[in-house]
This record gives sequence, C-alpha cells and structure tokens, in this order.
Amino acid sequence: MKKLLVLAVLALVSTGFVFAQTSSLQDPNPETVGNDSAMSALREVSLDKFEREGSWNVHISADYGVIAARLFEGNPAMKEPLAEDEGKEAEDTQVLGIRVDFFRRGKNSFTIKSGRPIPIEGTAKTISMWVCGRNQDHELYVLVQDYFGSNFELYMGSLGFSGWKKLTCVIPPSPDGEHGIVQSSAYFGDKPGLKVLGFRIDCNPMQARGTYYVYFDDLRAVTDLYDMQNHDEDDMADNW
Repeated sequence: MKKLLVLAVLALVSTGFVFAQTSSLQDPNPETVGNDSAMSALREVSLDKFEREGSWNVHISADYGVIAARLFEGNPAMKEPLAEDEGKEAEDTQVLGIRVDFFRRGKNSFTIKSGRPIPIEGTAKTISMWVCGRNQDHELYVLVQDYFGSNFELYMGSLGFSGWKKLTCVIPPSPDGEHGIVQSSAYFGDKPGLKVLGFRIDCNPMQARGTYYVYFDDLRAVTDLYDMQNHDEDDMADNW
C-alpha cells in the first residue's frame, strides 16, 4: 500500500511539472523574464490602439508589389480592456488594416512602421498585439530600439491562423548591461529604455501571391515600473 501511495504522489508531481513546463512555453510569464529579485512592479500598459489615421507607414519593395493601409471599424471580441480603460470603450473602435497586392511569388517582406518611435517606460518584459492573420503562413516580427540606439527584431509568431489572435513576444534581458537588448544604464541619463519602431512581415514564398490582408489592434507591453514608482521625490534627474 505504501509503495502504491508513493507512486501515486510521484505521478501527480510529474504531471504537474510537465503541465507547468507546457504552460510556460505557450504563455510567456512576464514575472519570470529576467527577474532576479523580488523587487518588481509589473504593469500592463497600452502603447497604441491604432485609432489615429496616418500614424503608421507601410512599405514594400516596388519589385514585389504595392501596399496600402487604413483604419477600419472593428475590435477583437476576446480583447479585455485595461483597468484604466474601463468605461472608455467608445474611444477604442478601430483597427489598422494592411493590404498587399503581390506581383509574383518570391521571398519578400513588408514593413509597418510608426510615424515616431513608441517609448516603453520602465523595463519592458513582453510586447503583445492582436492580429488577424487570414490564415497565411507569413511571419511577424516587432522592430525595437534599445537604450543605446541599437535596433533589434523579435519574433512574434506565424500568421497562419484565421480570425483574431493575441501574439506575444518576450524581450530577452541583457546578460551584462552592455550586450543584447539593453534597457537601462547607470552611466547615462534617465530616459525610456526601449522603443517600438514598428513591425516586419516576412512572407512565405509559396503564399506571397494575389492579395493579402492583415489587421492589427491594441499594442501593449508588460513592463517593470519598480524603479520609477520608488524614485525619491527629492532626487534629481540625470538628464541635463
């Protein structure tokens, strides 16, 4: 009986461990991204709701096709508003639509860039966005710029799905504050550490033909605001 009880406990523990591993891989947890201390104040913030016409610019090589973008009335049904946005649903009614007319099949890509870089306060952990991918196996990347002005691209996911889906990418922490994506530095002034420049879609060569549509909504980030919330009121800002 004791042996059976021990085996049952071990099976439950093993099952829980496997489930935890699978869950963490599918749903990135901001609390575990570069978190090396208990001092953190994570908060989900809105970066852009795609409500302003002309604030995003699209580009594709003239050899590959033509591209256009405009706003449309709509919203992902499963999107949950942030706490500060509750009761303001009337202000969030549009999405950004992009249409690409390909000239021919080929290995090509197109970009969607913000009119100005979008800063993220604090130390960003994840970036997420709702995307309507139209079931084409193209790949979406977010383009970011770190504290030192270095540009990086982060993989958000495949667009091979129908309807709306929330795509999320993890921002890897710098191992030493000098390499990788650096979001802060004790040797320079106080300023936002990470900026979102836009997005790039790399097209599947076999499916890059005809007309392709993709829609974006609700760009957000989960960021650690501990240093900002615990900044002494009488402490001077190093920005002069």
